[in-house]
Amino acid sequence: MFNKIVAIDPVGMVAEAEKKLHDLAKEVVFHEDVPKDNAEIIERIGDADAVLLSYLTTIDEEVIEACPSVNYIGMCSSLYSPESANVAIPFANKKGVVVKGIRDYGDQGVVEYVVSELIRYLHGFGEKQWQDKPIEMTDLKIGIVGLGTSGRMVADGLLAFDADLYYYSRTRKEDAEKAGITYKELNDLLETVDVVCTCLNKNVVLIHEEQFEHFGNHKIFFNTSIAPSHDLDALKKWLDHGDNEFFCDTKGALGDKTGELLSHPHVNCVNQSAGRTAQADVRLGEKVIANIKEFLKTGK
Repeated sequence: MFNKIVAIDPVGMVAEAEKKLHDLAKEVVFHEDVPKDNAEIIERIGDADAVLLSYLTTIDEEVIEACPSVNYIGMCSSLYSPESANVAIPFANKKGVVVKGIRDYGDQGVVEYVVSELIRYLHGFGEKQWQDKPIEMTDLKIGIVGLGTSGRMVADGLLAFDADLYYYSRTRKEDAEKAGITYKELNDLLETVDVVCTCLNKNVVLIHEEQFEHFGNHKIFFNTSIAPSHDLDALKKWLDHGDNEFFCDTKGALGDKTGELLSHPHVNCVNQSAGRTAQADVRLGEKVIANIKEFLKTGK
């Protein structure tokens, strides 16, 4: 059992999961706003030996150094790699602090978002329509860039509508190819498809000006990552052609800190995380609790 668990920002756990935390620590403290700087983070942590945080806050080396009582950091968000994390994991590990994150808790909502927005655009159910006449997804050439858990779920969802699916990934996926998803190198894929959907880890940027040139125009681009998968200037140039459409769920996925591109006529951003559903919040809490229990049992 921990002496004290502190959630230093809104971690998105449902009430039932929050109650379970009280069985795992003598004291549990929740903060419902985002700390403004390191000084406030350090103050909130205080003498806690366990810290929880969302993707909204960063725990860097300075914070870890200033909080020697901490031996566990639980990320209530996706952890794909130490390099893409909002916690200084290598430094934490050197200090004997275990950092654990979660994965695959909000992917179902992402699949529904892609399918929903694509169908609306193809059929003209909203203010825009891709072709002169509504079209089905049948035989539509769609490329998935990044075929991890999320990418494969998106691909399977699109396969259900008889789309013609292609993928690019760092490693070949034999099971995907058996399911009818064709592998192509990135530029070849972009030249083949009319729709591309990037499902990449945070801080992985693969779509640059060269890739947009291979992709061409009168095309559709979805980014389901929590951060840009594209070079921003290259995206703007591609959008300014006038017949291309970009779709994302959040401003973070667009990646324009100025906010100017949000009002671009060919940017379609719902400004709401597709993965943060009621069911996803339940799965998030379950995974966070499971990580804590594993650490208390094994120290890992």
